[in-house]
Amino acid sequence: MSLPSFMQQIGLDAPGKPDVLRLEQAPVPAPGPGEIVIRVQAAGVNRPDVLQRLGRYPVPPGASLVIGLEVAGVVAVLGEGVGEWGVGDRVCALTNGGGYAEYCAVPASQCLPWPDGYGAVQAAALPETFFTVWANLFGHGHLQAGETVLIHGGTSGIGTTSIALALAFGAHPIVTAGSAEKCAACEKLGARAVDYHAQDFVAAVQALTDGQGLDVVLDMVAGPYLSRNIACLRQDGRLVVIAVQGGTKDDKFDILPVMHRRLVITGSTMRPRTRAEKGSIAAALREQVWPKLNAGQCAPIIHATFPLKDAAAAHALMESGAHVGKIVLIVD
Repeated sequence: MSLPSFMQQIGLDAPGKPDVLRLEQAPVPAPGPGEIVIRVQAAGVNRPDVLQRLGRYPVPPGASLVIGLEVAGVVAVLGEGVGEWGVGDRVCALTNGGGYAEYCAVPASQCLPWPDGYGAVQAAALPETFFTVWANLFGHGHLQAGETVLIHGGTSGIGTTSIALALAFGAHPIVTAGSAEKCAACEKLGARAVDYHAQDFVAAVQALTDGQGLDVVLDMVAGPYLSRNIACLRQDGRLVVIAVQGGTKDDKFDILPVMHRRLVITGSTMRPRTRAEKGSIAAALREQVWPKLNAGQCAPIIHATFPLKDAAAAHALMESGAHVGKIVLIVD
């Protein structure tokens, strides 16, 4: 498959509101060793994309400055040393950047096949949240069948993915959400839900677990939630922090409950991980999660799609918090 010299992508001249995003022309990327170039058909929109647009999410050295961390499309060109994929294969990929474009260069090890029956939009909605949830909830958090997990932000892409994977692997999800309507949406997906505007989630968790507490908390708020999350955990519980939307400090934090109950506090970010680390997560997903997707389980929830040129509208929706599940850009 021969590539054109130029493509359309979403660029920005300076950090700012969604309207700084604009369609521009740029050279088509060439694959480096171990990479493939994907002709992008759809690209997922994620919270880190918004932070990058605002200038609050540094791009790792060597990564594309173009926003976009997940894509789905067709393999267009193979880089040196790539043997596991062929031109024309349908893949989705966790990118290191560059997803909001017609073509994207991606390490081959970070690619996965489209699940059975999936189109580009569904496939593009998988990588960023599935890599993140698998690595954190099941890796660092060691979530097991029969355990109970609290997931903050239940209607986000991370939240809906966490609900689906927790249920698929036999765990019991409880989520927080910001309205009765959002709680109802989470309950439809199979979780028990707490409206954090109407209830104290610590007291609600104690009531929902008959005073036993939780095995795992997956948190993207941090800040003042740290001590409250600790209060929710039972003996040998695990707190996994994946974002700091509420800040990095909690003045009420007390280390003694951590010691008395043998708690584990951990966390991670995905984008700075090495190619080898991301490839290892991809391999685990293909082995353990992709069979469930192929069987029709734990499919992503798609809230809305936008054409690539309307990336600004997609970001405005993301920032509004009105979505349930994933927002995806369609690339012509």
